[in-house]
Amino acid sequence: MSATLEKISRAGTSIWLDDLSRSRLTVDDEKSLRHLTRTANVVGVTTNPAIFANALKDASTYKEAIAALHGKSADEAIRIITTEDVQKACDQLLEIFSNTSGLDGRVSIEVDPRLAHEEVATVLQARELWSQVSRPNLFIKVPATQAGLPAITTLIREGISVNVTLIFSLERYREVLLAYIEGLEERISDGKPLSGIASVASFFVSRVDSAIDPLLDAMKDPAAKSLRGRAAVANARLAYQIFEEISSSDRWQRIALSGGALQRPLWASTGVKDKAYDPAKYVVELVAPDTVNTMPEGTIHAARAFSGSIANSITGTYAESNQIFNQLAELGISYDAVVKELERDGIAKFNDAWEALIATISAQL
Repeated sequence: MSATLEKISRAGTSIWLDDLSRSRLTVDDEKSLRHLTRTANVVGVTTNPAIFANALKDASTYKEAIAALHGKSADEAIRIITTEDVQKACDQLLEIFSNTSGLDGRVSIEVDPRLAHEEVATVLQARELWSQVSRPNLFIKVPATQAGLPAITTLIREGISVNVTLIFSLERYREVLLAYIEGLEERISDGKPLSGIASVASFFVSRVDSAIDPLLDAMKDPAAKSLRGRAAVANARLAYQIFEEISSSDRWQRIALSGGALQRPLWASTGVKDKAYDPAKYVVELVAPDTVNTMPEGTIHAARAFSGSIANSITGTYAESNQIFNQLAELGISYDAVVKELERDGIAKFNDAWEALIATISAQL
């Protein structure tokens, strides 16, 4: 077991794998989920349409499963195959789920991204997925769009655990936290227990640098160069400040007394896109209690190989993080414009991945 990964876990950041395929579940090699739980402190799994689209390109692994689905539509076949994979992953992580009292051992599956702006349809499909997978350690992924916010409240009220995805802005993150709290409060009003209900809020990291760095590169101002690669981490750190503020509020404390579980921040999109940066950058710079970092396998290995010190790298950084955005504003970079575009682009990319998934399945049915 890696000493660095153990230190990250002990500091309060759970390590989840941002990938899933049938081969990870059926072949006991160094890439298998079981192996990663034993050797890399992996205690959870996240998926998205792009991950499944990539997994299903491996025709040999899914050949038998797809052959049994002839006559089904592509959408039906996708749901059957992906829910089977998620069920298997949930089963393999059930012991971790039990040993951590439901904190970890979680697996996520996403509603159809084409429903991102449809509240009612999102709720209906989330209910279907919750019933189909039928595992206590499941998360239903719901995008943090305007339509997604009331859907989150409804699902939490109904006792369905949710992974809120595609969060880029601080304002939207606060809205997500409040949507979760409202769902718990409504459930309390219904006289129903909060036990077993959990949530994470997936705050996307690297894409912020990928959007802002090119704007800085186009500037002649020497101040711009010093800000490269700093916005994404600053954004996430300020999100954690909001998490600390709300989780220490009287409103949350009342829910906690009724058995409510914190909605932990989950750092998503943590693979480094710019080779100029340390490949473990979005892991070691975002270590703090009550957080999750979901990583592609390559980033897990990069974090394993990291030789620097590991400690809480968020608390106490808020003034510096705010200053970074003040400097960006002085250079004419609009935070609001960047994060709005990132949300639009994030939804579009997942839609494209879903269409690619449909095409892959259709070619094999």
